[in-house]
Amino acid sequence: MRLFAAVLPPDSSLGQLASVVGHLKQLPDADRLRWTGHDGWHFTLAFYGEVPDEDLPELRERLARAAGRHAPYELRIAGGGRFGDRVVWAGADGDRPAMRHLADAAEAAGCRMGLKMGEHRPYTPHLTLARSRTGHLDLVPYAAALADFAGSPWTVEEMALMRSHPPAPGVPGAQPHYAPVARWPLGG
Repeated sequence: MRLFAAVLPPDSSLGQLASVVGHLKQLPDADRLRWTGHDGWHFTLAFYGEVPDEDLPELRERLARAAGRHAPYELRIAGGGRFGDRVVWAGADGDRPAMRHLADAAEAAGCRMGLKMGEHRPYTPHLTLARSRTGHLDLVPYAAALADFAGSPWTVEEMALMRSHPPAPGVPGAQPHYAPVARWPLGG
């Protein structure tokens, strides 16, 4: 199974973001981007890649302990940016240090199991909104349009283990599908 740990924003926050994304889709060259559906919007904490079925119980146990050691915290979807000429994203505001600590704990859970986590990078909480289909696209206007966005705050009360299902092969515009495998309350 292809798995990752995530924070899932509430529907009300996703609705606010969807309104802004509707405006982004009116910008020049928006048709050259592959837009992520709002059912795919989440804050990834740690990406585990392919995890063998027999390792799932241990990963669940480790993530449950990690969630229990972290208190709920305030967050909101706010601002945004771009990763080069490839990705447009929305950011987070609020208790970012608490989010970073939760991400570190989720990553450590996979590392302690020996999962191939890839290169450790500083954590940047973001929701991927769109990816360039071709590259070499000026995404500065999209990032600028997100700069002043500030959604309503909410309390992050749980961490989720998510399964990523790849898009249907050969279907134009098909997107990956994400489904929760397990959820744990923060603070036990």
